[in-house]
Amino acid sequence: MTDRETELEQTMLRLVAERGRGKTVCPSEAARAVGGKASEEWGPLMQPARRVAVRLMKEGRLVITRKGRPVDPDDFRGVYRLTLPEDPSGA
Repeated sequence: MTDRETELEQTMLRLVAERGRGKTVCPSEAARAVGGKASEEWGPLMQPARRVAVRLMKEGRLVITRKGRPVDPDDFRGVYRLTLPEDPSGA
């Protein structure tokens, strides 16, 4: 994993935790936080952000949603959001 991917991972996990259960984060928020505000700075981080999000979902650390529903991490397209996984204790 590259340094940027590590930064993206840490940022995604921090953002979804700060936002809280039941709320979502756009992956571009993580890319902007790591890369900078200008699109030419954060734009190139969107593909690495997607790879990181897919890995984190497979590890059970976050959930990728599209239109409010969890997606198959190996087969999704379009705009997606990130959220915390369901609390297994039901809390």
